[in-house]
Amino acid sequence: MQDRSIKIVVLFLVPLLLYLVPLPFTPLMEPDEGRYSAISSAMNATGDYVTPRLKAAVYFEKPPLTYWATAIAFRIFGENEFSSRLFTALCAWGCILLVYRMGLFFHDAQTGLYAAAVLTTFLYHVAIGRINILDMPLAFFVCLAIWSGFRCFAEAKRKKGWLYLLYLFSALAFLAKGLIGIAFPFGVVVIWLLISGRRREIFALFSPVGIVIFSAVSLPWLILVQQQNPDFFRFFFIQEHLLRYATRMHGQYQPFYFFIPILLAGTLPWCAFLPEAIRGVGKGEKLFGSVEKRFLLTWFGLIFLFFSISSSKLIPYIAPVFLPVALSFGHLFRRYQERPGEGDAGALPPLRYRLTGIIQSLLFMAVLVAPVFLRRHRISWDSWWPWVVFPFLIQLLILFLPDRMRKRKGRAWFATIYLLFVLFVVSLTPPVAQFLTPYKSAYPLAQAIRKHLPADAMLYQYGMSLYGVDFYTGKRTPIVDDIGEARYGSEQLPAAERERYFLTSDSFFHLVRETDGLYCATENDEKLERLKKEVPALRVLWHNDAYSLVELKRS
Repeated sequence: MQDRSIKIVVLFLVPLLLYLVPLPFTPLMEPDEGRYSAISSAMNATGDYVTPRLKAAVYFEKPPLTYWATAIAFRIFGENEFSSRLFTALCAWGCILLVYRMGLFFHDAQTGLYAAAVLTTFLYHVAIGRINILDMPLAFFVCLAIWSGFRCFAEAKRKKGWLYLLYLFSALAFLAKGLIGIAFPFGVVVIWLLISGRRREIFALFSPVGIVIFSAVSLPWLILVQQQNPDFFRFFFIQEHLLRYATRMHGQYQPFYFFIPILLAGTLPWCAFLPEAIRGVGKGEKLFGSVEKRFLLTWFGLIFLFFSISSSKLIPYIAPVFLPVALSFGHLFRRYQERPGEGDAGALPPLRYRLTGIIQSLLFMAVLVAPVFLRRHRISWDSWWPWVVFPFLIQLLILFLPDRMRKRKGRAWFATIYLLFVLFVVSLTPPVAQFLTPYKSAYPLAQAIRKHLPADAMLYQYGMSLYGVDFYTGKRTPIVDDIGEARYGSEQLPAAERERYFLTSDSFFHLVRETDGLYCATENDEKLERLKKEVPALRVLWHNDAYSLVELKRS
């Protein structure tokens, strides 16, 4: 009964608390959440679920699976933050259940629960798994596909059902974010078979039935979208896959080692306790079987190296590598907890092995008070301390309570860290929302628009494009200069529509001189200063530290 209760807490109650409950409490963040919510909203509004549209212009950068799922959530729960993020959160939860099954297969249920607890509280997984972006759904289906391919060959007698699941989940991964949804699962399985000396079995991956399954899931959308948009294949496969990976066309160059600090930070809090756990399990102790070791290293290594080599690097890209890392960590901590003598009260490990855990808590506390000292987006201490006092106290508890519980009850060390960090993450949601919302979300600006603008007034965005403005207000806002990701789609629009909704500065200021009383939103930097210079009769209707809402009147 006790094991069943622990299983319910780790696999259901805590993920529910961390990944679903907080979804409505933070406004949509720019640019990704505003963009993808606006695309899903447009699908419901137009009834066109084939061609994704951003600001009424075609948007072919990504496939539509997450848009579809979000559009369905909008239909069921309404257009809000919860429904926008629901699919991503469910995929993050699915990854937790999957890593449990992986631990159960390689070891036992205990290792599965440790691995699930680790992944649930990885800082990376918590952060990526609660925002509406495409990388967590991609990670979920890629990991399901990799695991299905492995299970097909893991036993002496191959089971065709696992092979068919490999094709099914690869198709869903492709619809989540493109060709890497195919390359990663089949690449990991092929390389694992090669290094395992089983190269002849690679041909068994070919399955006519699997191809039919893959085609039935993925091809209908490809055929329909190409019929409606003859330039789709060129843009989607050549520009957004080949050129995006091989060139710096998006200006996102990062060094080869870019993902190493992301990996270290993303595995907090558990990587800080690794020195102690590694010391505790003892030298020469065999932790992982040869099959498990080869498979997990192949899974981690291929994806990590692929993105490290890429010219385009963004933090969410490496989401699929955290499952094999969580399984490795979970098994290591499980063995550490169950080593002889760990269940009894005893002396603490030497300070040098616990030092990284101590430094981690001190760093978290420093980050909590950092907004008071920032040059930009600074928050006064009087208004900030009520938001951070609780997470700050939890980090103080992490400094001494796990060791105290270990001395009294032995194996409670891991569980104490886990539960305290769960509370820390829960308590961190309000201050993070409080800090980011004014300059990272369109919600405050949208509220000001509703208050200060006539219902039928057109609003221009000068030098910026906050997609959340359109989502929150229901307005189609013309943008000036900062066309960004809508550039390709805007070029496909009729000339009159393009000139009305995608303007240059020259055309915008020409319009200002001809029209009395235009409304405009912009950032509080050189863009606002230029507006003041070009339009001396400018009137500020509302502003915060990041944005201003103004009326532009002819002098």
